[in-house]
Amino acid sequence: MFFDVIDILGTIAFSISGVLVALKKRMDPFGVLIIAFVTAVGGGTLRDVMIGIEPVSWMRNMTIVYVILGSTLFAVVFRKRLSYLRTSLFLFDTIGIGLFTVVGIETGIVAGIHPILCIALGTMTACFGGVIRDILCNEIPVIFRKEVYATACILGGFTYFLLRELTADTNIIFVIAGLVVIVVRLLAVKLQISLPSLYKDEA
Repeated sequence: MFFDVIDILGTIAFSISGVLVALKKRMDPFGVLIIAFVTAVGGGTLRDVMIGIEPVSWMRNMTIVYVILGSTLFAVVFRKRLSYLRTSLFLFDTIGIGLFTVVGIETGIVAGIHPILCIALGTMTACFGGVIRDILCNEIPVIFRKEVYATACILGGFTYFLLRELTADTNIIFVIAGLVVIVVRLLAVKLQISLPSLYKDEA
């Protein structure tokens, strides 16, 4: 039950993040919905295809579809309240990667995948919806820039498996591992911490 709540919250966060990007690009209502949809389910779809889950999770759970539709409508109606688009987009995107990292890891565990590959699945679940969103919106995906993004997901993944050795309470593990991703991402941006550039010495 708690796992389902985490999944829904992540879907809401990523749907709203997709809407904000689409509105910034001045897309029509159909375009806004498509961007919200692929942002919310893109990473999870890739994860399910890779581990052989069919049909993919959102096709077996209409609640996810309704959540995306509702979140899209909410973000469009209250877009003026979300006037600081850069701040709002960053916040919802960060919440989304934190929640979806633990969803992806748990899905990998249920499928019997090695812990390291579970962390990779969690990172892909968290990041690749945003990658698809940015590509469709003609932006360089955040994961391919020097910002701490996928790195935060990986750290959250290691935290997840460390906590599994210390406690059997999966709810606590979900919350702490997700918070690690969110806090690392927030601190990295706040303190302007980034990965080393390969090009700083080039003309």
